[in-house]
Amino acid sequence: MRAKREFRNREGTEVAILDELVDRADDGMTVFELRAAVEVDIDELEEALSTLKDDDLIVVESGNETVIKPADRVVPDEPTDEDDERSIGDWLRERIPF
Repeated sequence: MRAKREFRNREGTEVAILDELVDRADDGMTVFELRAAVEVDIDELEEALSTLKDDDLIVVESGNETVIKPADRVVPDEPTDEDDERSIGDWLRERIPF
């Protein structure tokens, strides 16, 4: 599943993080899991997480380990067919780093 359309106009790393978190919305992900899933260096990941946190698009829960979850407003109410369809812009963003 992908993040809601209104949150897809962000920087590529931020969108990738939101998409990964939406896929695991119930359990959340650790920073290490996110880093492996998004495949960016730790500095870029940290900057993107900071921006997402400032914009209230992620929730950080501390316990035995720190877990990051998407904010409720980022998670689609139900999967739609558009989740499987990517726009040309999305495809280009994945292929050509900007």
